[in-house]
Amino acid sequence: QVQLVESGGGLVQAGGSLRLSCAASSRTFNFYTMAWFRQAPGKAREFGAFISQSGAVTRYAESVKGRFTISRDNAKNMVYLQMNSMKPEDTAVYFCAATHGSTSSTSSNVYDYWGQGTQVTVSS
Repeated sequence: QVQLVESGGGLVQAGGSLRLSCAASSRTFNFYTMAWFRQAPGKAREFGAFISQSGAVTRYAESVKGRFTISRDNAKNMVYLQMNSMKPEDTAVYFCAATHGSTSSTSSNVYDYWGQGTQVTVSS
């Protein structure tokens, strides 16, 4: 089992950058595929990015590709989401998620563990 705690959210102007962090409490963190999802008001939760257990494989939603970068530090049990060139439509609560083992799925149903979320607001 793993507990996830996100941080780094806040208010940013369009075109600006934010870096989200997710701290995981697990002795076997390197066994988990990690992901970021987001949920805007009145909308369903949507996939943003995932990163494989070793960090060698990443995948992004089309809406964030080229602007967001997911990374992980297995020595520190941390996952990051660097968000650049941000847009007002990036405004959402961002969630860190984990699933044990490997997956290439972008479905939230695959991920078993979730953080509490961190609010990101992009002003125009």
